[in-house]
Amino acid sequence: MYNVLTMSIRQFKTLGDFSLVQNLRPFNETIYNLPEPKLPVKYARKIGNKPAAEENTFNAWYWRCDISGAPNGKLHGKTIAMKDNISVAGIPMMNGSQLLEGYIPDIDASVVTRVLDEGGRILGKAVCENLCFNDGSFTAANGLVRNPWDPSRMSGGSSSGCAVLIANKDVDMAIGGDQGGSIRMPAATCGIVGLKPTFGLVPYTGIIGAEPTIDHTGPMAQTVHDTALLLEAIAGYDDGLDHRQPRDLKIPSYTKELTGDIKGQRVGLLKEGFDPSFETDVNDLVRKSAERLSEKGAVVQEVSIPWHLDGNHLLFGITVSNSTAVFEGPCI
Repeated sequence: MYNVLTMSIRQFKTLGDFSLVQNLRPFNETIYNLPEPKLPVKYARKIGNKPAAEENTFNAWYWRCDISGAPNGKLHGKTIAMKDNISVAGIPMMNGSQLLEGYIPDIDASVVTRVLDEGGRILGKAVCENLCFNDGSFTAANGLVRNPWDPSRMSGGSSSGCAVLIANKDVDMAIGGDQGGSIRMPAATCGIVGLKPTFGLVPYTGIIGAEPTIDHTGPMAQTVHDTALLLEAIAGYDDGLDHRQPRDLKIPSYTKELTGDIKGQRVGLLKEGFDPSFETDVNDLVRKSAERLSEKGAVVQEVSIPWHLDGNHLLFGITVSNSTAVFEGPCI
C-alpha cells in the first residue's frame, strides 16, 4: 500500500508501472460511459430560415424561427430572441464563429424550455460576437451588427444582436450571456435594460460557455419590469444539471419587489469604476442614479477595490485559456 500524500515526485516515479493510475482506469471508463443527460424538447416549432439582408436591416438576426410555448403563463404574449450560444433544438447555432457553422443542436437549453413553459414565443436566434469574445459588434462571422440608433456605430457585445432586436422593437425580450459585460455593455449602448444575474441563479445548462466560473446567462428587455419578469421565468435550480447552482435557491417575485422599500439597503459605488478617461456624461448619470437611491432611503457608500483596475487583464488570460480548451483541449 502506498501513501501518495507523503510521496515526493521522485518516489512516485519509482513505482514504475504507475499502478495507482492504472487502478483508476476502470473508474474513469465507468464515468466516461455514463449516458449524457438529455434535455427535453417539449414544443413543436417552425424551423424557419436565415433572413435575407433586406429582412435584417441591422444584421441582428442569425436565424428566424417560430416556437410558441404554453397557452398561458407570465410570458404569454411576449416575443423573445435567444443569443446564438443557446441551444434550441433543430435551429442552427454558430456562436458567432465559422468553427460551428452547420451545427444543429438536438436539445433545448433549460432557459429555452422555461421561457416556453411560461407561454413565451421564441422568434429566433440573435447574432453574437465570435465565440462571445468581444465587447464590440464587429467580430461575428456573419458581419457587423449595427446600432439601430446610429448604424455607423457599434451596438456593443457580445450579446450584440439581442440588444439591437429589443431596441428596434423586433422582440420584447431576449436572453443574453455575460462573462465580462456581454449583457450590460450592449444594453447600455443600445438604450435597453440588461441584467447579469447572481452567479448560479439562472442555469447555464445547454449553453456554450467561455469559462465555467464566470459564465452567466440573463434577461434583456425594453423595460425594468419586463427584465424582472423574464428573470422570474428563467431563474431557479436545474435539478443538479448545472453543478454551479446552489440547491437551496429561493426565487422571489422580482416584479413585486420593484415597488418595495429600499430603506437601509447598502449600495457600493466603486471608486475605481470612474476613470477620468470615461465620458463625463456617463459618469454623471451613474452618480445621479446613486443619488436617487439615496433619496429613496438606501445607504450609498463609496468603496475601493484597487484590483478592479487589473481585473480586465486577469479575466482575459483566464477566459482565453478556457475558451481554447473548449475547442482544442486543455492549454496546460
